[in-house]
Amino acid sequence: MQGAGGGTVGVIQAYVADSTDPKDRARALGWLSATTNLGVAVGPVLGSFAIALGKRDIIPGHGTLQMGRAMPGIMAASLCGLNMLFAWRYLNESRDATVHAATDVAPRKSREAAWSVLTQPSEPSSRLILIYAIAIGAFQGSFSVLALFLNARFQVTEQTIGYFFMYTGAISVFARVLLLGRMVDWLGEAKLSRLGLVLLAAGVVGMPLSKNLWMLAIAVALIPLGTAFTFPCVTALLSRVINQRERGLYMGMQQTYGGVARIIAPLFYGWAFDSLGVSSPYFFSSAIIAGTIFLGFGLDKYARHEAPPQTEAGLPITAAAKAAATGEQRR
Repeated sequence: MQGAGGGTVGVIQAYVADSTDPKDRARALGWLSATTNLGVAVGPVLGSFAIALGKRDIIPGHGTLQMGRAMPGIMAASLCGLNMLFAWRYLNESRDATVHAATDVAPRKSREAAWSVLTQPSEPSSRLILIYAIAIGAFQGSFSVLALFLNARFQVTEQTIGYFFMYTGAISVFARVLLLGRMVDWLGEAKLSRLGLVLLAAGVVGMPLSKNLWMLAIAVALIPLGTAFTFPCVTALLSRVINQRERGLYMGMQQTYGGVARIIAPLFYGWAFDSLGVSSPYFFSSAIIAGTIFLGFGLDKYARHEAPPQTEAGLPITAAAKAAATGEQRR
């Protein structure tokens, strides 16, 4: 059920991309993920409050009714319900119907789009999806053994691990709200995404190399900086290189490949933790993340700082228009 609900991530990203100018998409997607990370930081506190609330009698008088350990789930479900009401009341259609009516190019089917990522890996859209999937699988997959690693190396317990997520969540919100937009203005999405991958790989490998909590804090600080610079920029670039009519399809495809990677990576890292040592998942993860940097070379022409390609009349043409024209030629 939670996985099915998570399928809305691609839709939300496509909605943000539709609602913002191309030059502002990385910033807007950063704000979107900043709110998610704010939830990660606040969530453990709400969970602790819900546990305490569940122990209280919520019926006045002689009767008793305690929610107990079900209260965190009830609170989370209530927040999801509020989200649904908010979307129904305030979110309007983001797609421009005139753009869709102006072209008779039929959008690809999901199966065709999924297969094209593997059969045409040199295409910009395929490379961006693979960067996202490989990097996020390598990074988040290593978190499947995070609690075991922190306990084995730094004696972190269930009472103290919440501080870890509050620390990383706070840095992530700071980076996405205050730094991301300025860094995109300075470097552009393509260069910034590569810098983000370097920081992410350095932070992940720094965890097993840390000798004390202070060194761990420095290494861990690089991780939210890396994710803040990488994933919003990759998604913003993807929104530029695909046809506007297929934006939702490819945003969903990005999440699909990322989901597959998040299935495979925890299985491998769990085996590595047991068989090769408690630090091995983070060495593997860092190496895999660093390897995706090479997939990003050559994508700078789609970034913010690059002027769009010119037509014969000297007028700019968007990546979406190019994709539509290519599709028309194929037809």
